[in-house]
Amino acid sequence: MTRTLYHLPLSPFCRKIRLQLAEKQLAVELIEESVWEGRSEFFALNPSGDVPVLVDEGQRVISGAYAISEYLEETYRLPDLIGEDCIQRAETRRLVQWFDEKFYDEVSRPILFEKVYRRLMQCGAPDTELIRVAKENLNYHVEYMAELLASRSWLAGENFSLADISAAAHLSALDFLGDISWNQANSIKEWYALVKSRPGFRSLLLDRVRGFHPPSYYGDPDF
Repeated sequence: MTRTLYHLPLSPFCRKIRLQLAEKQLAVELIEESVWEGRSEFFALNPSGDVPVLVDEGQRVISGAYAISEYLEETYRLPDLIGEDCIQRAETRRLVQWFDEKFYDEVSRPILFEKVYRRLMQCGAPDTELIRVAKENLNYHVEYMAELLASRSWLAGENFSLADISAAAHLSALDFLGDISWNQANSIKEWYALVKSRPGFRSLLLDRVRGFHPPSYYGDPDF
């Protein structure tokens, strides 16, 4: 039976689940869901009307990035993307929350909504001031990531984890729009290149959204 993920190509939360599935080598059929259309069939799957939604083997429906991510870790344990002990798992989850809440609120959400979803939903011109502030906030987050990587191989420790996946999911969506100046973010460029070169990242780099064109280096693991 086919495993299905309802998603939006530039949603960081959907990208996170896609990367997690890819790391675990779990095949999935992608169905793009324009949530603003409010399809009743989709609301039957997820009453909140948002993506991602995973329909796993046996028609098990799991909604929301947090629930899906935990479900995948508990159901398909290898490779482990959380951590071997309670301290490591706590640090991984702390950073996942950092990117999926703080980074999203301060950077991803204003940029993606103003530049992408306003156009797709046909609801007016973008608020350039919100975009400007979000880009300033991005510099702070890049500095924090650089601090972490100065003493660690990966964001949460010595092993690749969901923390790296979550961070890369957000950054890749912004990179698609050309909103990361890699000259200014040079301190994390090597880390992102390593994540970007992982096999599971390839399908994300092929994503396209009607009306938008990524920069030429977007699909190149070596920039």
